[in-house]
Amino acid sequence: MPSRKKTSMFGAAFLTCVCSFVIICVVLATPYWVSSKVHFSGTNSNVTVSLTYGLFSGTCEQLVDAGLLVPKKIFQVAANLSNTKAKSTITAIIVIVVLSLLFSLLSSGFTCTNAVSNPYQTFLGPIGVYTWNSLCGIFILIAMILFPVNIEGNGLSIELSHGCFSALQKHVKSEHTYGYSYWIMLLIIFLNIASIIVIYFYDHARYSKKKEQERPIENAPKDVILF
Repeated sequence: MPSRKKTSMFGAAFLTCVCSFVIICVVLATPYWVSSKVHFSGTNSNVTVSLTYGLFSGTCEQLVDAGLLVPKKIFQVAANLSNTKAKSTITAIIVIVVLSLLFSLLSSGFTCTNAVSNPYQTFLGPIGVYTWNSLCGIFILIAMILFPVNIEGNGLSIELSHGCFSALQKHVKSEHTYGYSYWIMLLIIFLNIASIIVIYFYDHARYSKKKEQERPIENAPKDVILF
């Protein structure tokens, strides 16, 4: 059976990993990654398309200068994209976030296993926890970088606007505000770092204690050596 200290520290790391897993599920499920206002100029009037969307779906509405408001529509992100580059990037982001979900699940399993037992395999111990938490944090960071790149570089919101309303003409400008579904990914990274720090302190204390117990005989008192 593991010591009380090991159980408590790996138990704390397990809680952070579970929180990370739950938040990644929220990130995937909610359509509030970004809200965009995309402005177009027409022959007789200017048009503004308002979009709020995530990785899979979103809503859009069209407002004309004259005050005419087109009813809000629900759309599927992938189905509304004709730009291959934007579509490939959003698919890559989905794959990356799903992989981070898998890494978070593995990390939860490893920390739970260590909290209730003493695994014989080295990789099932702190090394495994370091690995899965690091990969989860890195993949989430990559997703956070790729999403704005897809919006600014590949014109994701512009493409989606054209997919929602086909009669749009010349694009003038776009304004983007990133939502909570995007920003809570920072919390996932912090939780992964917290898990690594907790296990590092446990591993470092265990290593120090082990080295203390394996002191060379020359460090022992002289009377012990003579005996």
